[in-house]
Amino acid sequence: MRSTILRRVGAVVAAAAVVAATGCSAAPSDEPPEQYPSQDLDWTIAFGPGGGNDIMARKIVEILQGRQLYPHDIVVENREGGSGATGWGHLFSEAGSGYAISTTSGSFITTPLQANTGWQPQDFTPVGLFATDDALFLLPGTSPVTDWAGWLEFVRGKGSAVVGGIGTVNVDFIVHSLLAEQAGYEIEYVPFNDEGQMQTALLSGALDAMVSNPGTVLGQVQAGQLRALLSTAEQPLPELPAVPTDASLGFTGIPSMPRGLILPPDAPAHAQQWWISTMQQVVQTPEWRAYVASNHLSEDVRWGADFTAFLEETQNEFRRILTEQGAL
Repeated sequence: MRSTILRRVGAVVAAAAVVAATGCSAAPSDEPPEQYPSQDLDWTIAFGPGGGNDIMARKIVEILQGRQLYPHDIVVENREGGSGATGWGHLFSEAGSGYAISTTSGSFITTPLQANTGWQPQDFTPVGLFATDDALFLLPGTSPVTDWAGWLEFVRGKGSAVVGGIGTVNVDFIVHSLLAEQAGYEIEYVPFNDEGQMQTALLSGALDAMVSNPGTVLGQVQAGQLRALLSTAEQPLPELPAVPTDASLGFTGIPSMPRGLILPPDAPAHAQQWWISTMQQVVQTPEWRAYVASNHLSEDVRWGADFTAFLEETQNEFRRILTEQGAL
């Protein structure tokens, strides 16, 4: 079984690569290390509003500002496009700066595998990995399909399924592809940059199914607008105890979304250390722990070079899976 990807963002990825290659790099800061931070911060979210990346970034900013950990303004901007290539290309163009930052997701690892972005994950200055994010497999709440067996009957009768996720060749694509391969059905994958657009496509009938993070869609599932058939978490979610896990249905090797924080390439060492020390405080706060619990994240904390090693190892594994799936 080979998945079909409907490539609707390729031109944006290519354009983002040009921006990354030709953008004006920020000059390294000449301020004394002890004065850092002394400027406003440019915080890039590489996807549209409402998704897991956006939610995590805004929670971190909320904690930083609420606890007065960052002494200046933080300007948050969604720079979506090209499966994250636009946003991370912007950050790449700020090489040498300690005043630009971005959160990561699976696309940070996979987008450079399938497009000429001009950068790789290890080019950036690592702050840390904080958690991994599992997924729910979702149908419209009005669908007559009520369980995984019914989904298999539906999709085999139809011949193939049109499914959606955030990003082109991303963790969402890998999840869909592995589920389809192991269950024996065909898919056409449609990538989105925005969670709201993807949900609209599902509810309008343009998609048969989608995957999304529990923290993003749990309310809609509980309200009956969406129906969850499967969770990739290790245990059933307390709020959705009847939704089976992938492992309980016999699936293996389904990955989760890595959630971390990066600075531009060649950021000053004192800026990197400041962010590591500050984020070590953030992840210990009650607000962060409540966010992790309510969004059903799995804590996985790695700092600095250990985060880069994780990114390289994970990228190699994703490259293997995507090659086997015929996506690379």
